[in-house]
Amino acid sequence: MLLATKLERVFVLKDKGQEISLLDPEPRWSVEAVLNFYAPTYPILTTAKISAPAIKDDAVEYRFESVMGTKG
Repeated sequence: MLLATKLERVFVLKDKGQEISLLDPEPRWSVEAVLNFYAPTYPILTTAKISAPAIKDDAVEYRFESVMGTKG
């Protein structure tokens, strides 16, 4: 029998050389809404881009990657 389960979303950001995992505040929100939700707490997110989702440890992982300090 085939069983389908909904994977939880996990958001990862790198701040000061440290990876921080953020929980999903509201599963119905878009990824952009989650980024905006966490931006006041982590100001580095105001200039971040969202990477393509990857499945890791039974969760869908999104990475918030800062574009600050990069050219092009």
